[in-house]
Amino acid sequence: MPQEFEGKVAVVTGAASGIGRASALAFASNGAKTVVADVSIEGGEETVRMIKAAGGDALFVRTDVSKAAAVETLIHKVVETYGRLDYAHNNAGIVGTVAPTADSTEEDWDRTIAVNLKGVWLCMKYEIPQMLKHGAGAIVNTASVAGLVGTLGAPAYCASKGGVVQLTRAAALEYAKAGIRVNAVCPGVIRTPMVEGLIGGQAEAEAGFIAAEPIGRLGKPEEIAEAVVWLCSDAASFVTGVPMPVDGGWVAQ
Repeated sequence: MPQEFEGKVAVVTGAASGIGRASALAFASNGAKTVVADVSIEGGEETVRMIKAAGGDALFVRTDVSKAAAVETLIHKVVETYGRLDYAHNNAGIVGTVAPTADSTEEDWDRTIAVNLKGVWLCMKYEIPQMLKHGAGAIVNTASVAGLVGTLGAPAYCASKGGVVQLTRAAALEYAKAGIRVNAVCPGVIRTPMVEGLIGGQAEAEAGFIAAEPIGRLGKPEEIAEAVVWLCSDAASFVTGVPMPVDGGWVAQ
């Protein structure tokens, strides 16, 4: 679907690397003007350079999605620069500290929930009013297989991603008749900087992740990006409220 998003505007949070960067590049390659948001200035600006090098139109806005003022400023900048907002991929997220429930800290819990769950809510809080102005829009939130099934040692992450799934469903129902579709992608283990950090360069750890994937390999960021773009496209016009696993069969086990 080349250039399907011509004349449209997309915002992607957590777009300095990994899934967010792949998603921003995919939106841009399909013709959308793309706003790249992240706390990482260096990575965010690199994503913009990559988009522009490929002939796209992009803008970077440093954004901490856990802060309402920052998200409000982001969406204001999107509309100020491009005049509208059509698509959003609310992707920014953190793993937090890996520890069992009883050993987790309140600080880690609060930070993980603030970024992964509150951040998605804040993004939708400011994105939806802009989409309502022109009666259409598509939002994709990044949840996780950890929001669909349990994962050892990541209670806050699991809770935050399960919350994203339910938040997605609630918003989808609220705005279905207003022309705004809201879905989520639930990635399995994807080869991103976040996952590489968990692997820590240890072959045994990587082999463990691969063994947990029925498809026999780790996913690629681009494979998640393809699902995000499809969910925003007219091909998915009857799809809303869906937490879509893109996980190599993880939750089918």
